[in-house]
Amino acid sequence: MTENLTRLMERAEQLITRIEAVLPQPLGAPDWSRAVAWRYRKRASGMGVLEPVRHLAAMRLADLKEIDGQKDKIERNTRQFVDGRPANNVLLTGARGTGKSSLIKACLNAFAPQGLRLIEVDKADLVDLPDIVEVVSERPEKFIVYCDDLSFDEGEPGYKALKSILDGSVAASTPNVLVYATSNRRHLLPEYMKENLSYTHTEDGEVHPGEVVEEKISLSERFGLWVSFYPFTQAEYLAIAAQWLSALGASAAQIEAARPEALVWALERGSRSGRVAWQFARDFMGRGAA
Repeated sequence: MTENLTRLMERAEQLITRIEAVLPQPLGAPDWSRAVAWRYRKRASGMGVLEPVRHLAAMRLADLKEIDGQKDKIERNTRQFVDGRPANNVLLTGARGTGKSSLIKACLNAFAPQGLRLIEVDKADLVDLPDIVEVVSERPEKFIVYCDDLSFDEGEPGYKALKSILDGSVAASTPNVLVYATSNRRHLLPEYMKENLSYTHTEDGEVHPGEVVEEKISLSERFGLWVSFYPFTQAEYLAIAAQWLSALGASAAQIEAARPEALVWALERGSRSGRVAWQFARDFMGRGAA
């Protein structure tokens, strides 16, 4: 009888071990000394991990041209955060390729020596934000949770998770965590013409949005700082192209000679953005500045 019970207990323990192996595990803290930037990734088992970013883009604030107003706002807010003063979550919106993501990376490089760290989280993994915040909440460093190209469709679970973390959760906000997000949409959700019909007008001329519009605005309003980016003029685009050409070693004469090609390059792509200027500079210098 005792022998049978022992075998039964052994089999039960083996079964429990197998079940535990496939169950999602709590997010563990990585070796924070390995990197200043991290990516949150989900394994096939459903377990989340923080992976170090070993090759960080060498972007400097001085490299970013024609966005001085936006740069000043983001740099000031980040400095306040690193110094332990009040600072806001940030939503960077506007035209593609105008430096939204580059500005966040440049701020990380500028303030990493003072203890700034960054965790990149994909939209699909935003439901795990509470776990990420819990892991870093007791750390001495300051963490930016970075969400790039953020937008939501109706009913996506990450929408409510992000909304709760920004402002609205029962738990108090964590003083060493801010969210920086970039998006091409100001309100992060698709907007439809029919939603304009939900607006109501009062007798004194005030306009009040309906519930659907209010819901779409409510997430973006939880970001304390909105920073807008706009398409570049031709002169601004050429100045950015000149900056990148200079950074890649072009002489003043080469930069001047490259202007017509830079304009054609932008015309072919239908965009005068900082990204297009960077791509042109790489192509031009890669061809030997011929």
